[in-house]
Amino acid sequence: MVEELGKTMEGDLIINVGPQHPATHGVLHLVITLNGETIKNVEPHLGYIHRSIEKMSESLTYRQFIYVTSRMDYLSAHINNHACALCVEKGLQVEVPARAQVIRVLMDELTRIASHELWWGAMAMDLGALTPFFYAFRERETINEIMEETCGARLTMNYMVPGGVLQDLHPDFQRKVKEFIQLYKRKIHEYDELVTGNIIFQNRMKGVGYLSPEDAISYGCSGPVTRGSGVRSDVRKIYPYEIYDKLEFDEVLETGCDSFARYLVRVREMEQSVRIIEQLIDNIPEGDYQAKTKAVLKLPKGEFYQRVETARGELGVYIVSEGGTTPYRIKYRSPGFSNLSVLNKIATGSKLGDLVAMMGTLDLVIPDIDR
Repeated sequence: MVEELGKTMEGDLIINVGPQHPATHGVLHLVITLNGETIKNVEPHLGYIHRSIEKMSESLTYRQFIYVTSRMDYLSAHINNHACALCVEKGLQVEVPARAQVIRVLMDELTRIASHELWWGAMAMDLGALTPFFYAFRERETINEIMEETCGARLTMNYMVPGGVLQDLHPDFQRKVKEFIQLYKRKIHEYDELVTGNIIFQNRMKGVGYLSPEDAISYGCSGPVTRGSGVRSDVRKIYPYEIYDKLEFDEVLETGCDSFARYLVRVREMEQSVRIIEQLIDNIPEGDYQAKTKAVLKLPKGEFYQRVETARGELGVYIVSEGGTTPYRIKYRSPGFSNLSVLNKIATGSKLGDLVAMMGTLDLVIPDIDR
């Protein structure tokens, strides 16, 4: 049977899952080969939302191109912008003020929590539980309001700039972040009662979508997908940037290698992000929020690379400069593309009904894949 799983045979059924309407945020098309309800092959078809973001970035200045990346993984917009700003700063050898570094990390971790909140609610809803979606958006809305006050936007904030952040924090920022932390701590037990400890949910997740540590590494996966297989991959720990090497937090690892393990990683990661925020919120240094830089930036001739840990894994930004005001070449290494590549590996041999759970724990944001 194992030898036959990858081959189309008489009696097999080929079905199309998607694409949905092209006006939606992300469109994924799966061509699935079935034998009865058993999956024999899953072939993702991409390109429905391709916008040539890399080529667009090459026609923009070093201040402008940063914000195009907000439209890739739009749930990690702050962190995407952060990666680009760090790469430009590496080329310019700009020293970012301490206040700006702390503000950036606070925004990153709030973004990570907001992203995981949406994932948690959508994950449960995909498996048939509607109520958790509203619970998740209760906490996420609090974060969005904090973002809106300081940055002027709720999703694609355009707040990171080369040298620091665009503007200083709103006077209510610290108070509202503390209120959010208290709200989160009061409500987190509801997540376990509604979903994590639910026997139906566990039966849909445990033993489903097995991904061995070796395969996670071989396919180039990153983020919670690899950490659910017990593989260390947190860029904040392995290649620390900004002030992450000065903070106390744990890299969340689970060894179950299945969908439930990947679920647990993300839930526990939210707690670690809260832990990071608590260390910083009362210790924001005084001083400038942005280093002095020239109005028109020119990177010296050379190649520059920066990686960060987004909510979905490792994002890499690669810039080739020829000394001008725009990049000669830009390449984005997005986490979603590599994580999607493992779908056929973990789905083959499973039932069609389990595909939703597997895709949910990969946490796919299609514009991040379709650049």
